[in-house]
Amino acid sequence: MRNYKRFEIWQHAMEMAVFIYAKTEKIPKKENFNLISQMERAVVSISSNIAEGSGRKSNKDFHRFLEYALGSSYELETQLLLCKRLGYFNQNDLEKDLEFLDMLQKKLYKFISNMKITG
Repeated sequence: MRNYKRFEIWQHAMEMAVFIYAKTEKIPKKENFNLISQMERAVVSISSNIAEGSGRKSNKDFHRFLEYALGSSYELETQLLLCKRLGYFNQNDLEKDLEFLDMLQKKLYKFISNMKITG
């Protein structure tokens, strides 16, 4: 069994979730059931998939859940870019969040790439 709480990628994903929940407070309420909900689900999915995958027996299963986490991070990136186009956030703050997300994606990708996959 792996201790997901010790993984730097999980810790960063949790930080990202805190950032996003603070950000979604600033999005117009008309987006409650659309963009806000999507962003919150995507960001929670990143750390949740890392945690769920770490409880799997095989590296192959863990690998699959890490790929889900990476996919959710790209979903979140798209949503942040949409918020940028819609002018929902301060540009400087958003750039910092996008940089942090980019760093998380790179770390996730490297973690996935370095895994030895066995049954």
